[in-house]
Formats: sequence, structure tokens, C-alpha cells
Amino acid sequence: MGWDACDIIIVTGDAYVDHPSFGMAIIGRLLEAQGFRVGIIAQPDWHSADAFRALGRPRLFFGVAAGNMDSMINRYTADRKKRSDDAYTPGGMAGKRPDRASLVYSQRCREAYKDVPIILGGIEASLRRIAHYDYWQDKVRRSILLDARADLLLYGNAERAVVELAHRLSAGEPIERITDIRGSAFIRKDTPDDWMEIDSTRIDRPGKIDKIINPYVNTRDLPQCELEKQQGDAAVETDDTQVLHIEPSPRQRLDRSRTVIRIPSFEKVSRDPVLYAHASRVLHLETNPGNARALVQLHGDQEVWLNPPPIPLSMEEMDYVFDLPYARVPHPSYGKQEIPAYKMIRFSVNIMRGCFGGCTFCSITEHEGRIIQNRSQHSIIREIEQIRDKVPGFTGVISDLGGPTANMYRLACRSPEIEAACRKPSCVYPGICQNLNTDHSALTTLYRAARKLKGVKKILIASGLRYDLAVEDPEYVRELVTHHVGGYLKIAPEHTERGPLDKMMKPGIGTYDAFKRMFERFSAEAGKDQYLIPYFIAAHPGTTDEDMMNLALWLKRSGFKADQVQAFYPSPMATATAMYHSGRNPLRRLSYKKSAEKVETVKGERQRRLHKAFLRWHDPDNWLLLREALKEMGRADLIGSGEHQLIPEHQAESDYVAPRRKNSHKSSRAGKGRILTQHTGLPPRQDGEKGKGRKPGGAGVSGKAKPASRQAGKGREQGKSVSARKSRRV
Repeated sequence: MGWDACDIIIVTGDAYVDHPSFGMAIIGRLLEAQGFRVGIIAQPDWHSADAFRALGRPRLFFGVAAGNMDSMINRYTADRKKRSDDAYTPGGMAGKRPDRASLVYSQRCREAYKDVPIILGGIEASLRRIAHYDYWQDKVRRSILLDARADLLLYGNAERAVVELAHRLSAGEPIERITDIRGSAFIRKDTPDDWMEIDSTRIDRPGKIDKIINPYVNTRDLPQCELEKQQGDAAVETDDTQVLHIEPSPRQRLDRSRTVIRIPSFEKVSRDPVLYAHASRVLHLETNPGNARALVQLHGDQEVWLNPPPIPLSMEEMDYVFDLPYARVPHPSYGKQEIPAYKMIRFSVNIMRGCFGGCTFCSITEHEGRIIQNRSQHSIIREIEQIRDKVPGFTGVISDLGGPTANMYRLACRSPEIEAACRKPSCVYPGICQNLNTDHSALTTLYRAARKLKGVKKILIASGLRYDLAVEDPEYVRELVTHHVGGYLKIAPEHTERGPLDKMMKPGIGTYDAFKRMFERFSAEAGKDQYLIPYFIAAHPGTTDEDMMNLALWLKRSGFKADQVQAFYPSPMATATAMYHSGRNPLRRLSYKKSAEKVETVKGERQRRLHKAFLRWHDPDNWLLLREALKEMGRADLIGSGEHQLIPEHQAESDYVAPRRKNSHKSSRAGKGRILTQHTGLPPRQDGEKGKGRKPGGAGVSGKAKPASRQAGKGREQGKSVSARKSRRV
């Protein structure tokens, strides 16, 4: 390039793929377009600082991110076991990034060039910007800003923030003075004199005080919100669940731009799970860019300050970002090694960002926000044409037009004023907001335009569909089912029971049934044999054993046999993670009272295995555990071979083979120096030998077992009465 140095060096935990689905490619290309010299250090060897000196000293700053995924979720399963692969590494090889990669990389950058500012970004930093529960250590950790010893943290989609930061640093402004960028977190000693501070560090109310304002309702820049004005004294609640929100002066007008809310300190939330839930609740209520206030949290003698979230990009800005000159392929240094994550998305197009669903187990909204950021149809069509003309291996099939949710494109609040004032965590729970525009016509028009492109044979939709929105627009469902389903469509009801669904903020199973009827009708009209793939979560907070039992019965009645099971994974800063850690519900007011709502959490290994076993009720390997549990629950009536019973009474030899294992190679027989086992070629035990009756999958159950049909649940044993029901493995 003819450079003597880089202005900015980006360090990332992913292999470098120059594609707009990879965050570091977007940031790198954007800064390059602004005239900065940008270098990328991808997946460096973190065992010393040498790899971080590879491009020399950056003139402005190091930008550090773990990659497209949180490094801990990338490396460990929900059972805290190490994964054997990494989709963002050449060859899928595991172990190319450290645990808590953002933290480790930052410390190595500091070691390499101690005077260079370090800026944290990416989803890992976003979800750890305040004190957060760490599932892997089972404790509350400090803000990553402190542990990484970084100068600034940019959370969310930070295009606007990183461009402003780069220009200000380039103009000579010290990093210590840059404290006013939206979507940033930094460390300061105390609150400036010209700021108003609201104390929200406790949840108990002291004696009678004047002018209490409830921060859990939609407030405006008024001395008192209109709702409470109208209600008068009745608006002041009488129990001790009220969060304090005290105005220093009744006559002083609140200025949100100069107001900061103090949440409980790290020391308090690490010792008190209820205060942790309270801090989580306050943070999630301050996420609307239109009315959010700054937050501050004390860590020892240092204060972590969070500015309000970034303003969403306009459509023109989104087009600009996605129209940058991406090569759309991995870096050539990787040769012929495949990068699984790239292989998955190389023929897909991201049409929007954000999600207003508010699912408590998901962290998308904490990172990308609830306001949908859309690209124009022209920009999307242009990207499809680039894929067709430039990407190697294109066969005419676009694998996805989507984003975090397939069908939120161009959906928004009908009123910008209402949108700017709203503090609801979801636009679709407990029902679809009357102010939400659910017209899918823009998306339908996009699908039709994309199908007409020369050289494009098929447009598939692979992103998850929000079916409660889809049923509001039957014409969209018809278009989707007729032209854009490749045999299977994935949707996520997550559960059937109201208890866990309320904790997830998901619609009832009746909405799924309504969509299923619509899907099957339009599939029949199109003359296509197509199926829904429903996703369910095991062990989510608020889920009881009875809830999972009822879900298993629903799965059997519906003819679904789940092959892969998703267990709840407590990601940092998610609302459901606060439920998991605290046993309380941050969706409601919090209290220390014994009568306060408690959330049942699934933490023990046996109970987590049981909840997953209910989802895989058809697998004989799970029957012993399920029998024991059903008897303990007083539901032994569900054990037997009847149509309405869940599992057979007798254990059979397990001949079940998961579809993903059918094509795997069998283990070779033991060679020289190896010991023969059942897995390496030892013949099956014969009757009369030691261990008689211990069949594979029998877990020690003795006695002669009756063979169980692998078709249990299809109705084959119950005669022809349910033969028309289609059973399929999911």
C-alpha cells in the first residue's frame, strides 16, 4: 500500500472475511472510506505481544473485538463443555481464540504499545459494558472496560460512533476528553457538576417523600408524567416495590440530555441478586435512543459511565455501509481452507438490523436495538447482482434475504413521537402494539423484484420468521410459502406452556397453530409438500418439569421428533439471564417481600438433562430418566404403549440413530496396542455373560426387554386411526 504506518489497527477473533456480514470488515471498510489507513490483525497468537506488533504502532488507536460471536459462547456449549469446532476459523478449527478474547487482546495491545488508545467493540464488549453475570464462572464480573484496561467501549452497531471518534482523535483531541459520543462507555471519577443525578441504587422505599415519579412507566421531559398527574395521589403506590426516582427540586425541569441514573454498584449487585435484577431492569428501560438517559455504576472508586444508545442509521446510511467495496471472500492467505461461517452466508443478503421482539433470552436487541434499520430495495438488489456476478460458486440460489428476523423489514411504529417516548421492552408482547405497522408489502415487493433478476433461480428465506407478525398479512405468507420455502421453514414457538412463554415474552402456541394452518393451506394451493421446523428451548427460567412434560406430550401428538435440542444459554446482560441468576422477574417490579414473584430456575445437571430429555422423548436413551421423573411427578400413567402415553414401560435396545450421525464413519476395530471396547469392535455380550441384561441404552435395566418400534409417535402401533398424521424428524 506504500504506507509508513497504519492510522487504526483492528484486532479480531475471527478469520478475516471481507464481507458485510462480518463486523470487522464493515468497520474497516467504513474507516477506509473516511480516508484512514486501516490494518487488520485476525486471530493473533495471544500468548505474547509479538503478534500485536505485526503492523507496527497505530497512529490513532487499536480497535479490539472478539468477533461476530461472544468468545465464551463460541467456545463452550450450554453445558459448559468445550466445542470441538469454531465456525469463524479456517478449517473450522477450535482453539484459535482465547476465552474472553476482547479482554486478552486488549491487554496484549497495551503490552505492545502502552500509550496507544484501546477501543473495545463488538457484541462481546456490548454485552459486558456493565457488571454482568458470568455463566461460566457462576458469578457477577466487573465491566469489561475495567478488566481490559481499555480507554473507551463502543456498544451496539457503532459505525457513526467510530467515525466520529477517529476524526476527533485525528484532529488531536485527547481520548480522555471524548466522553460525549452516544453508544460509548468510559471511566470517570465522579458526576460532573452540571449533570442531574437520579439515585436508583435501592428498591425499598423509606418514609413518606414528595413527588415520587415511577421510572417504570413512560416518562417525558416533564416535572411529573401526565399519567401520574391525571391520577393524582392514587398514582403513589403503597407497597415497598417502588424504585426511587427523586427530583432534587420540584420546580426544576428534567433535562434528559444532562441526566444520569445511578444504578447499584458492582459490589452491591455481586452480593445481592435482587439488586442485580433491579439494575438489569433499569438498564433495559433505558435503551430507547429517543428517551434513554445515561447510566453510571460504581466499581470500587471508579465509575463506569454509559452514554445513551446510538441513534439508528437511516436508510441512506445503511445503503452507504453495505455498498462499500467488499471483496465478499475470505482473505487469500487462507488458501483453500473453508471458513464454515462464510460458507453459510456467502450467498445470503442482510436486508435490515435490529429486532423489536424483545425475547428475554436473546441479546440481539441489547446490541442492535429495537428500532429496525432498513436498506433500500435498490441497494439489496444491487448486492444480489454482485453475488451473481462476483462470488465464486454461485449456482443461482440466494440462500437468504433476512436479518435477525426474516419479516421485520420496513416495520416500525406508526408515530415517530410515540416511538421516541415509548419504554416498552417489546412491540409484540403481550400482544402486537396497536401503534405498530404490520404491513409486509415492502417485503413482498422486494421478494418479487429479486425473483425477476436474470441468473437468479431461487430466493430462499433462512432467517427465523416472526409468525405472530406474519399472520397479520396473509398475502405475505402466501408469497413466502409459494416461492421462498425450500421444503422446510424454521420458526420458533420456543414452548407451548404459558408460564415459560411469559418469561420469554413470546406469544401463545395458539398463534403458532394459526400460522401452521395458513402455511399448510398455501402450500396445498401451490401444490408443494412443505413442512415447518419448530424450535423449542429446554431449561429456560420459569420452566417447570410439568411444563416440559406437557411440551413433550404436544410434540408427540403433533408428530415431531426433535433431533437437536437447544438448552437455555445465559448470555451476559439478557433479561432471562437476570432471572436465572436472581430467581426474580425483572419484567415486573422487584421487592424483597416473601410474596414477591419468584422465578423457578433450572440449574442442576440432572434437571437440565431431564428437560432436554423431554424434548427428545422418542430417544430410548432418555427413557430411563423420563420413567424415573414421571414416577416422581406422580404421572406414571404416561408410561406405557398407549396412544396417549409418552414412553413405553419396558426398555428396548436402542437402535435409534440421529439423522446427523447416519453418514458418520464407524470406529475402526482395535489395532495393536489398543483395548477392545464396545465402541472399537468388541462383539455384543451374549446371554449368560457377566453384565447380562445391560443393553446399550438400557442404563443397567435388567430383564428381557421388548423391542420398541422406532416409529413410536407415528401412530403405527395404534392402528390406522392416526396414519394420516405426518411425522418427521426435526
